[in-house]
Amino acid sequence: MIRILIAEDMNMVRGALVALLNLQDDLDVVCEVERGDEIVDMALKHRPDVAIIDIDLPGVDGLSAAGLLREQLPQCRVLILTSLGRPGALRRALEARVSGYLRKDAPSSELATAVRRVAAGHRAVDPELALAAWGEYESPLTDRETEVLRLAAEGAEPREIAAKLRLSAGTVRNYLTTVVAKLNARNRVDAIRIARDSDWLL
Repeated sequence: MIRILIAEDMNMVRGALVALLNLQDDLDVVCEVERGDEIVDMALKHRPDVAIIDIDLPGVDGLSAAGLLREQLPQCRVLILTSLGRPGALRRALEARVSGYLRKDAPSSELATAVRRVAAGHRAVDPELALAAWGEYESPLTDRETEVLRLAAEGAEPREIAAKLRLSAGTVRNYLTTVVAKLNARNRVDAIRIARDSDWLL
């Protein structure tokens, strides 16, 4: 029997995951939490084989909680669930040495299969995300262009960005024009979306 901890802050989603997994003869949900800062304590108490953790949790985010769990209970494998289909998020999850990474909109049968795979010591990664991460390329933006775009993404106007970075407003506008061209974006808003989806504004 594979013992499972579920960390998911949305009650309906968590209830559905528990019901789905408990239908399987070899899977047993031994505890469930709704906050990232509850994961380690509950895992130490219930000793699950696999922790299914939502990437976005209150208290402590899912990847940080996975790192803490690895330190405290290294035999517990972590399967990250996410609604984010971004290759950058997958890259960070793999850097955090999680065993699995699955999108929430994956077919329900894939979840049970993924749990069994990670419990057996294998990796279980959403294939489409893996391909996207494999093909991911480095940001074409310079550090200064990234800095200007990041401030624009936070809602700053060119004049405010110029004052903050000690540049002229014209120079800031030139940077933003260059960014839009480099990213083949339609406009500044589209450039911000492209950069965010590629995790270039971290």
